[in-house]
Amino acid sequence: MLNKIYPLLFVALFILPLTGNAQDEDDGDVFIYQTFKSTRLINVHTTETLEKRTLDVRIGHRFGDLVGPNGGWETFFGLEDAADVMIGVEYGLTNDITIGLLRTKSSGELRRNMNGLIKYRFLKQKEKGMPITMAFVGLATMSTQKKLDNPEAIASFPEFKHRFAYSAQLIFARKFGERFSLEIIPGYVHRNLVPFGDQNGIFSIGTGARLQLSKVFGIIAESTIPFSDIRTRDNNFYPSVGVGLEIETGGHIFQLNFTNSEGIMETDYIPYTRSSWLDGGFRLGFTISRVFNL
Repeated sequence: MLNKIYPLLFVALFILPLTGNAQDEDDGDVFIYQTFKSTRLINVHTTETLEKRTLDVRIGHRFGDLVGPNGGWETFFGLEDAADVMIGVEYGLTNDITIGLLRTKSSGELRRNMNGLIKYRFLKQKEKGMPITMAFVGLATMSTQKKLDNPEAIASFPEFKHRFAYSAQLIFARKFGERFSLEIIPGYVHRNLVPFGDQNGIFSIGTGARLQLSKVFGIIAESTIPFSDIRTRDNNFYPSVGVGLEIETGGHIFQLNFTNSEGIMETDYIPYTRSSWLDGGFRLGFTISRVFNL
């Protein structure tokens, strides 16, 4: 079923009518601006990059399970637990190239991670002609947690390279009219050290959407599905699914969300999402973004 749905969504990016806004011109053609309001939706990246010489300070938090066996009143509906915490900065080298360094608590096999990223937007949607915007995102994650003596643990780190995991994604996005944007994100995650029987490399497909409700408010949603024989419901693995409310207030973007993924980075939430919405394994989260002109 999924093999039929995703190609149709991809084709839709090219053939549906376009009535978007414009920000500048290139040889008489008009670019579409602000396909999304921020560089990310909930966890997944968008095609948005920072303007040249701007700094984005980002803080993200994912609480514990809202309901279910690990949530409810005992943990004040997850507010007393922290599944993951992120703080870091991103910087616009050019209008189309963004770099970043972010620290995450993390929830998977690798903990206390430093995450370096680069995003390159190499294609822009136009009012006439080019129907999509495209970007590449590369991420390198390094665990700084203390090495364990247990040789069966991932954190035993037999070699220094075993502290690393990587992610690479292409983002295809299109803005439909004034209010709605859609993106598709094929990607690949590679972990240098995995448990016995697991896979080092995992392909995935992600989708994201944003619906502008007013000048200030927008609804955001996303889903990422890993392609792996191991990552099935029978093995207690689930796709990452999230919905949220995005609020723009001047230089701030505030996102309030609900997601079943505990991790925030691709090297975390793609291989390690083990919570199910149907079992109450979803949590409240938020992200605050503040952009400064340097």
